[in-house]
Amino acid sequence: MFIQWKKMAATLSVTVLLGMSPGIASAQGHSHSHDAAEPVQLTLNNGKKWATDDNLRQGMSRIRDALTAELPAIHSGKATTEQYRTLAQKTNDQIAFMVKNCKLEPEADAMLHLVLADIIAGADAMMARDGSNARKGAEKIASALDNYGAYFAHPGWHGMKHAH
Repeated sequence: MFIQWKKMAATLSVTVLLGMSPGIASAQGHSHSHDAAEPVQLTLNNGKKWATDDNLRQGMSRIRDALTAELPAIHSGKATTEQYRTLAQKTNDQIAFMVKNCKLEPEADAMLHLVLADIIAGADAMMARDGSNARKGAEKIASALDNYGAYFAHPGWHGMKHAH
């Protein structure tokens, strides 16, 4: 299942980078069979946060830092289409890095899949041609980063709720 998730996440990342619909990527990525049902909501690991590795922590920190740098423009409504697209590209670069380098236990990996799916959807919204949902895309990423902090053990992590 771990290898299958890596392949699916790579497919999602490549598809988002190419600007296709995440729905198409999901359909292509889910052509394999699973031993167990995919989780549908984030949960803790028997009351504890899921373990992370250095590569995951690095990638998530870089996504958070890239978003934090753009918050003043986003909050003021002055972020340009180009700023959103650059942020989406930085996000996608980190997703690709994590997919390639992150090594988690299968259960933690499945939970991470849910967080990354929201981040990928947010980046996809920021890359859209008309830009009408770019701000919502950034907000989706911010929410996913807060979820990451709530469900994954990342020492020193601070999410987006207090970043203004």
